[in-house]
Amino acid sequence: GRAADKLFSLSGLFAVRKPKGPTSAAVLNLLKEKLLAEAGVQTKGKKRNQVLKIGHGGTLDSAATGVLVVGIGKGTKMLGTMLAGSKKYTAIGMLGKATDTLDATGKVTEEKPYDQVTKGDLENVLQKFTGDIMQVPPLYSALKKDGERLSTLMKRGEAVEAKPARPVRVYSLSLQQFQPPLFTLDVECGGGFYVRSLVNDIGKELSTCASVQELTRTKQGPFTLEEHALHEDKWTIDEIAQSLEHCTALLLGEPARKKLKTEHPGETAVICE
Repeated sequence: GRAADKLFSLSGLFAVRKPKGPTSAAVLNLLKEKLLAEAGVQTKGKKRNQVLKIGHGGTLDSAATGVLVVGIGKGTKMLGTMLAGSKKYTAIGMLGKATDTLDATGKVTEEKPYDQVTKGDLENVLQKFTGDIMQVPPLYSALKKDGERLSTLMKRGEAVEAKPARPVRVYSLSLQQFQPPLFTLDVECGGGFYVRSLVNDIGKELSTCASVQELTRTKQGPFTLEEHALHEDKWTIDEIAQSLEHCTALLLGEPARKKLKTEHPGETAVICE
């Protein structure tokens, strides 16, 4: 049918708004199901070349919301550039509580007083986390050991060693609000960066502890949450076709960010066929 022809002709990058709760992979699967259903395509018994090729360019935590860049058709080959490119986040952190996941979904592992922390203390500490820094990734993460995600191993109760600290880049970091115990940060960073680790490290630097309460990716590459991320009610063939046209021009005007010399193996774009 015409809808199916149009669907399988789609190619490029666009962005969707990931809701809080599902994994990035689950969002991708839902998107794929919606598009195939709209096109009237039955996937059982179909040949490989008739299956929709779709992928995302960088996992967002289940509890996080915001921009999820999606590649469709030949666009899946462009997703690697999204992993290495810059991203912007707004994070709400909580002083005085640490968890095993470094966010609000985990079990509390430590509680410490935070009354001594002032707004000035926080602002001063942020300077230490700007530029090229070393960061230890969280144990609960999409990074892999022997082919399995660390988060999966942790949930099974297996002993997992922390990955070694690695170089990451923070382009900008600013305090937007401070209402103890909560503080709001705006972060622009490069590939392989974990905001959960940042907030945890900030807590330690302030002689207390901290964990992420809310996390929103507001930008990835040239894609912004307000302008480009499609809500679920717009996950249709026509809406995505329009978005692809708009985003092609957007990508041509995107300034290249310099990559760090050390790339992060194990972080790959997720392709779903």
